[in-house]
Amino acid sequence: MRYGHDILSTDWRHPKRRPVPEVDARIDEVVEEAGTGFCGAIVACDKTTVTLEDRHGKHRVFPLTKAGFLIDGEPVTLVRPAVAPRAPQRSASGSRQVTDLRAQVARESRIYVEGVHDAAFVERIWGHDLRAEGVVVEYLEGIDDLTDIVADFEPGPQRRLGVLVDHLVDGTKESRIAQQVTSPHVLVCGHPFIDIWQAVKPQRLGIDAWPQVPHGQPWKEGVIAALGWNCTTGEAWQRILSKVDSFADVEPALLGRVEELIDFVTEPGTR
Repeated sequence: MRYGHDILSTDWRHPKRRPVPEVDARIDEVVEEAGTGFCGAIVACDKTTVTLEDRHGKHRVFPLTKAGFLIDGEPVTLVRPAVAPRAPQRSASGSRQVTDLRAQVARESRIYVEGVHDAAFVERIWGHDLRAEGVVVEYLEGIDDLTDIVADFEPGPQRRLGVLVDHLVDGTKESRIAQQVTSPHVLVCGHPFIDIWQAVKPQRLGIDAWPQVPHGQPWKEGVIAALGWNCTTGEAWQRILSKVDSFADVEPALLGRVEELIDFVTEPGTR
C-alpha cells in the first residue's frame, strides 16, 4: 500500500524520499556523473569542482553540486573532504603510479631499441610502466640486420616484438629495412629524429632548436661542437638526459610511438 494504513497520518502529497548520502570525494574513488554518464576515478577536487579520469585517461571537470553523482549505481552527494585530497602519484610518463609494486615475471614479448642511449631514455620515462607490465627493453647495435633479428626472436601471438627505430621517414635506409618486416606479431615504430637526443625538447637545454649539422659530418660530434661543449658523446648524453624529468620534456613524436609499442606488447591475451 503506497501510503500506509492511514493516509491522513502523513502528507500524502509529498511522499518521503530517501535522503541522498554525502560521500567524501576521495582520490581514486570511481564515480559516475549521472547527467552525462561519464564514469571515472576522482583525480582532483577543489572547493567547487571535481575532476574525473576515465579508463582511457580522458579528464572531465564537473561542478560539486548537491546531487548528480552515482557510486555503484546509487545516488550520492560528493563533498570536498575536510583534508584536501592528495593528488595521485604519477610516473614520469604521466601514468598513475602503481604503489607497492611487486616484481613481475617478465613477458616473453619484448621491446627492442637501437642503442644504449635509446634504452636509457625509455627507462627514464617509461621505466615504472614497463616494470608494472613485466616488459623488458633490450638494445641493438643498429637495425641493419633487423630481419634476421626478428627471425631469431621467433615472434608469435604470445611472443610479440616491438621495435623503436631512429629516423624512420620515407625514403631512408631505415624505412626500407622496416618494410621488410611483415610478421603480424611485430610492430616497427619510428620517430623522425636523426638521433634520440633530438627527442628532448631543446628548451630543456636552454637552446631554441637543435643545431643543423652538415650532411656527411657525424651528427653527435657536430652537435657538441655547435653547442660549444668540451666533452665526449657519452658525457654529452648524460648532460642531456639529466634535463629530462618527465614526458613534458619529450617531443610528442617520440611519446606516441613508445606508447604504441607498449600497448602492442601488452595487449590483453598476449601473455
